[in-house]
Amino acid sequence: MNNKNITPCEVNVSSETGTLRAVLLHRPGVEIERMTPLNAAHALYSDILNKPIVDTEYHYFSGVLEKWTNCYYVEDILEKLLDDKEIRRHLVDESCDMDDCDDDLSDTLMDLPSAELAKILIEGYEDPGWDRVSDDRYLLKPLYNLFFTRDASSTVYNRVLINSMSFEVRERETLIYEAIFKHFFKTGTLNAMAWDRDARTEGGDVQIASPDLLCIGQGIRTNTKGIKYLAQNFAQERERFHILVQELPKSPESFIHLDMVFTFLGQHQCMAFEPMLKKTGLFAGKDTTLITIEKGNISYSKYSNIIEGLHSLGWDIEPVVGGGSDPWNQLREQWHSGANFFSLGDGKIMGYRRNTHTIDALDKAGFAVLNAEDIVDGKVDMHSYDKFVAAFPGSELPRAGGGARCMTMPILRD
Repeated sequence: MNNKNITPCEVNVSSETGTLRAVLLHRPGVEIERMTPLNAAHALYSDILNKPIVDTEYHYFSGVLEKWTNCYYVEDILEKLLDDKEIRRHLVDESCDMDDCDDDLSDTLMDLPSAELAKILIEGYEDPGWDRVSDDRYLLKPLYNLFFTRDASSTVYNRVLINSMSFEVRERETLIYEAIFKHFFKTGTLNAMAWDRDARTEGGDVQIASPDLLCIGQGIRTNTKGIKYLAQNFAQERERFHILVQELPKSPESFIHLDMVFTFLGQHQCMAFEPMLKKTGLFAGKDTTLITIEKGNISYSKYSNIIEGLHSLGWDIEPVVGGGSDPWNQLREQWHSGANFFSLGDGKIMGYRRNTHTIDALDKAGFAVLNAEDIVDGKVDMHSYDKFVAAFPGSELPRAGGGARCMTMPILRD
């Protein structure tokens, strides 16, 4: 469904597992080849990626989604928006300002065709005077992480949270998403940083459990001020609302977001990292806090873990343990986004096949294990299964630090 003759749809997501009707994606492009061992850490990568293998893996990942739902692609929408001179001027000027580019580059970019400019805003613009030695090759920096469409923006009910990114290298992503949702989808937005410059939120930490409950991770990417912003916003709008907060370790980088240790698989099942549930290892002493908003009043309750917090709200939900029963396998598979599943619908999920112990645990929990290649090639019909995991290949993609949920930004669910 990657079609440039695109028309916007309604924006509304009120759960993690309602049937997916539309999603925003970005195919990893040339930008990921503009990393070296010298700048990979700055780009928030632990290694550089092999793009031909990335392309193959992403083909099967996006191919599953295209078999299921309406897929929008960032570059297609951006190209369309850049035909508007006011939007073009705003994106060019703000991008150049954020990357400290001079006015000459801004003028050069304004004269480019929309398709070429869309690529440059994502892939970067090389300094024509680069000395072939310095690390600073690009005047306009590549957006290395843009294919993690979840992080810089996230649909929260009928609006989009434009997230306040914790690292400078990702700040320019929000310009593109704000333009997409303001001018293409024409939806309302939320922004914690507009409320407090120090407030931080990222989409990997925000899970829309139900119309009256958010589950949020608090760690290196989403902070207490960001959560306070959401609590105060909903306190003004809703008579009753809940935010269930799970504190996360500040390191290593595999624990950057809640969806790296916890994701919803369906109405009654979730994927969880066992040390988070047992509060052992790096999760020892990490709080689970339920924020209750009732008629403008905000109160706080502590729970032993996120499952108990959900049970307290009447949720009949049980965890599938990522990595199986062996603690070493749990650690290994969590490192490569083993808990990071994305739901296409209730009990219909997708995730990396490389995490074999996690896939086995799902098999034992009643999920049919389907190979993404068979789905994309038309050999298997996902719609024939009540519960399934579409397992797609991942040797390079996981090394970028995210999984299926990270690479998807749902726009509309039933």
